[in-house]
Formats: sequence, C-alpha cells, structure tokens
Amino acid sequence: MSRRPDHLPSRPTWRCRACGIAWPCSPAKLRLLAEYRDDHPALLVRLATLREEAAVHLGGSGSWAELVERFTGWATAHRQG
Repeated sequence: MSRRPDHLPSRPTWRCRACGIAWPCSPAKLRLLAEYRDDHPALLVRLATLREEAAVHLGGSGSWAELVERFTGWATAHRQG
C-alpha cells in the first residue's frame, strides 16, 4: 500500500507534492498553524525563509507582493493573541 505524499513543497516549482497547487496549500497552512500554535513568531520566520528561497527558484514568475501574500500574508492574518 502506497502512502500519499505530505503537503510539502516540491522545489523548484513550489507546488504541493500532494495536491499540485501553489504551496502552501490549505492543508499545509493548517498543519503549519497547528505545528507553530505556541510560537507564531517562529512560524513567520520559517515562512519568510521559505519565501526567500521560493523567490530565487521562481525568478520573475510572480510579483514580490504575490510571494509575500502567498507565504507570509495569510499567517500574519491568522496571528494569535
């Protein structure tokens, strides 16, 4: 029996390995929010680091504002506290 892939990014396309949409997909966002529920600043640091890596891989295939929203904007909107 084969296991379904986790909702992780496939580099250098930054598509979800499991569902194929732009990462982070909804399941990945939910997992990240749960994983970092007690340390939201650490989540933002991790996402910003991944955003920088994605910017290099994706080159000019999107605007900086789109990358910010895709990688960190959603997490900022879900800030706890």
